[in-house]
Amino acid sequence: MKIEVVAYNPEWPVIFNHIKNDLKTILGELNPKIEHVGSTSVPNLAAKPIIDIAVGIDSADDLDRTVEPMIQNRYIYYETYNAMMPYRRFFVGLKNKEDHVKFKNVYTQDDPIPHESIHLNKQCHVHIWEFKSPEWHRHIAFRDYLLEHPEVRKQYEALKKALSLNNWKDGNEYNDGKNSFIKREEEKAVKWWRDKKI
Repeated sequence: MKIEVVAYNPEWPVIFNHIKNDLKTILGELNPKIEHVGSTSVPNLAAKPIIDIAVGIDSADDLDRTVEPMIQNRYIYYETYNAMMPYRRFFVGLKNKEDHVKFKNVYTQDDPIPHESIHLNKQCHVHIWEFKSPEWHRHIAFRDYLLEHPEVRKQYEALKKALSLNNWKDGNEYNDGKNSFIKREEEKAVKWWRDKKI
């Protein structure tokens, strides 16, 4: 499958705010902190037109309490990733929630995932962690680092555009192509971000 990387769209923060309000209602009992992360949160950075959202809740013990409300509000739950990342719950939101009926509510390790079909319908990825966990900090730090380091932003954009020319089995394989760059820069970002907070 092809991964579409497009020029930065100033509508992305607007879309994020609509989804944020939706999530505040859905997860309100869990006191969520909601941040726009990933490439669509960085002005002037080309990206897949899919909004990445970090949701922080007060305790990792409550992660499973997010599942039913999200499913009931027509988000697709990727339970299959829990084994790999047990302290995250991952959901996909669709551009048109009515399209939810085309897919399963929950994809487990036993389910073949129709990656390309879902990808074409995606509006957002919702990542739920414990607030201020290492994963939470890593995503916030990388976003802020890209905002303040235009040379790194340009390198990242060039890499993504080059990778978008390939055919990929799924989005995970595309992400693997970015992994070494992201890990290297995230390590710098977390140190830079922590130093700023001191």
